[in-house]
Amino acid sequence: MKTIILAGATAALLLAATPFANAGDTPTDPQIAHIAYTAGTVDIGYAEIALQRSKTKAVREFAAEMVKDHKAVNDKALALVKKLGVTPEDNETSQTLAKQAAEKRAELMRLSGAAFDRAYAENEVAYHSFVNNAVDKLLIPSATNQELKGLLRVGLKIFQGHQQHAEQMVQKLAKMSRSWKSTASAE
Repeated sequence: MKTIILAGATAALLLAATPFANAGDTPTDPQIAHIAYTAGTVDIGYAEIALQRSKTKAVREFAAEMVKDHKAVNDKALALVKKLGVTPEDNETSQTLAKQAAEKRAELMRLSGAAFDRAYAENEVAYHSFVNNAVDKLLIPSATNQELKGLLRVGLKIFQGHQQHAEQMVQKLAKMSRSWKSTASAE
């Protein structure tokens, strides 16, 4: 429960910090393309750290899924912008995502073992909550190109599944932690 509250609070803070949080200030399709691509790249970066640092099978499998799925969606996004002749436009939101990701990656790199697994899983819940909310409430409504809207909708369904999987992983890691603690105290 603490994780869910933390995820909600983190998502609200991140959304409030983004320049397009004001209803009247919406991103253009080239900016949306860049934001979506950046968001996928950020999560690939988190997953690559998990694949390097975690020894836990469930965490490693989840991270491998994140790499595979986010790369697939990013590849579709690149193909779409190429087809449309659109150049993704860097913007303040993309830059904010990248900056926050660099800070989170540095934080994750300082951790190991169960502390890393827990922090990675909790971050995945918070990050997907933030991204899903932004895609649903800002990017899809702001997109003018129907193919871009369609890709964002497909991505949203995939990423909602990621969020649910991450929430389950947090619960599983908490159970494992409690199990280890009770075993250690019984000895």
